[in-house]
Amino acid sequence: MTKQEILHIRADFPILEEKIYNKDLIYFDNAATTQKPRCVVEKIEQAYYHINANIHRGVHYLSQKATEAHEEARTTVAGFIHAAKREEIIFTRGTTEAINLVATSFGEAFCKEGDEIIVSLMEHHSNIVPWQMLCERKGMKLQVIPINERGELDMEAYRSLLNDKTRLVSIAHVSNVLGTINPVKEIIRIAHEKDIPVLVDGAQAVPHIPVNVVEMDADFYVFSAHKIYGPTGVGALYGKEKWLNAIPPYQGGGEMIATVTFEKTTYNVIPFKFEAGTPDYIGSTAFAEAMRYVQNIGLENIAAYEHELTNYATTRLMEIEGMRIFGTAAEKSAVISFLVGNIHPYDVGMLLDKLGIAVRTGHHCAQPLIDSFGIPGTVRASFAFYNTKEEIDVFIEALKRVVGMLS
Repeated sequence: MTKQEILHIRADFPILEEKIYNKDLIYFDNAATTQKPRCVVEKIEQAYYHINANIHRGVHYLSQKATEAHEEARTTVAGFIHAAKREEIIFTRGTTEAINLVATSFGEAFCKEGDEIIVSLMEHHSNIVPWQMLCERKGMKLQVIPINERGELDMEAYRSLLNDKTRLVSIAHVSNVLGTINPVKEIIRIAHEKDIPVLVDGAQAVPHIPVNVVEMDADFYVFSAHKIYGPTGVGALYGKEKWLNAIPPYQGGGEMIATVTFEKTTYNVIPFKFEAGTPDYIGSTAFAEAMRYVQNIGLENIAAYEHELTNYATTRLMEIEGMRIFGTAAEKSAVISFLVGNIHPYDVGMLLDKLGIAVRTGHHCAQPLIDSFGIPGTVRASFAFYNTKEEIDVFIEALKRVVGMLS
């Protein structure tokens, strides 16, 4: 993308004009959450001011319009990840709830004592803890795929972990710490040879690279709106129709029912079977608007530009003496986690903040991975299509100043 195109995009994000401690904001915490373009915020305002009414249950005009907008959003989300059917999209509160839904419902239907679930060392806590809870409930075992020194999965070890006790593999598409883009298509193919389903955590992938769930043959794919320039508190679970029909509901209540008597309740068809209660129908419409915004720019364009930014930032970071970058995979997304010498990451982050630069510090909700490095945490800079090389230059000079102060 050209410099003029980036400047045009930046104009859509008013927060990028903010001053932090009288400095221009440089926002490099996009892996935690992205900023929102005007069209997304305006979509929320428009929905509340013009079509706000509870959906699915009303015969009046506003309810019908709100229902249409919510269901059109489902179609948009399905199209964005190339799902075969819109009914295979379940709206959730985000990636975390989507994983918990599968862990609970799939676990209830298909798991028993002695069974195993496979995750990897690089997983976010949201893709570890729900499976641990399932294992504790059922007397199961959690198996962990190791990684090599570059932050890539050990695929031979993965193959060796698969056995007749394995009930499901749950894997990150992109690591939120290392930036590693995992070979999910190959991971799924290998698991499917043994008829083992695979869940892919796409929270860090969907904003950065094209995703086709049918082509990769994922059984479940989960992601959040707030990572892809949409609102907080809404996300999606894609599930193959056969699995969604085979597993029990996650929660009970309105909308997920077909009939209710005190003797027995029958459940609604998918996707409504998994959407108990009033959904965030305003959030879903804004979610779809964010996806349309990204589609207008083009994910291929975004991926190429962010790759350029990441390579540039990596080269410039290596100018700093004592620089240690964690995650140097051949296939990598727009995330760089680093330490400088023995300086504590929190101290670096605090001083960068005083210079107007927002980065993330700590274990990034991936404590087992960070512990495996024997470090307290890292500083993480993560990029989006509205970031620039000029911002990276300011960041590098600020980081050099901070390192000089703390050394």
